[in-house]
Amino acid sequence: MSQEQENSPTAAGKVVKSDAEWREQLSPEAYRVARKHGTERAFASPLNNEKRPGLFSCVCCGAPLFKSSDKFDSGTGWPSFMRSAEDGQVGESEDNSFFMRRTEVHCAKCEAHLGHVFPDGPRPTGLRYCINGVALKFEPEG
Repeated sequence: MSQEQENSPTAAGKVVKSDAEWREQLSPEAYRVARKHGTERAFASPLNNEKRPGLFSCVCCGAPLFKSSDKFDSGTGWPSFMRSAEDGQVGESEDNSFFMRRTEVHCAKCEAHLGHVFPDGPRPTGLRYCINGVALKFEPEG
């Protein structure tokens, strides 16, 4: 099966797979984070230090999520971005787990859990998308 067929969206533009298909496609850690709303350890991802020009896409479906030009060092231990690459690529939902009130962010195409967004980022957006590196693939420019 080609990757294009594997990631073929449903009529609504979403990528839908069974739990077994996601488990087969993803590493155990990527599955735990992206499909089961887990969190990787701080400073665990090599993408936290990635500085080359390029694009960060969804590890599950390949949707473009964040540009390296919008990445900044938040000091939190997770890759952080001030905005998504394109409008509509990153969805949001309320997350009240662990007795906290946060805004979860997910891939709009396949619903993969990415991380959270906070209102303490740099200008001009004032946002900090705090993203699990294991939920991303990095594609360098060129």
